Amino acid sequence: MPERWPFDYAVVRVVPRIERGEYLNAGVILYCRSRRFLAARIQLDLARLHALAPACDGADVLAHLNVIPLICRGGRGTGPIGALPQPDRWHWLVAPRSTVIQPAPTHGGLSADPAMDLERLAARYLQE
Repeated sequence: MPERWPFDYAVVRVVPRIERGEYLNAGVILYCRSRRFLAARIQLDLARLHALAPACDGADVLAHLNVIPLICRGGRGTGPIGALPQPDRWHWLVAPRSTVIQPAPTHGGLSADPAMDLERLAARYLQE
């Protein structure tokens, strides 16, 4: 049996009108400390966002969402958050917030291949 490592993940939600509490899943972030793996998949259904909140600027929301994988990668050109150590970037990305882009509560699991599990979770939570 292949070795498996613990991981945590969070679904990223777009909440266009916070007072209504309605949201769309728009991404998944997965962190596996043992494998030094932190990555995200982003997929926003602009038609559903427009149906939910016609006044919401989908292009602007998508631009902000697309920063998440950059912060996961870290390194030069990713700003002060991207310069943080990987565990700190993970905690910053999943910290609760009251903005249009919000992380859902974190969940955990065991993985033999974190990249494959990220794709599996993205397929589960980001289906159109």
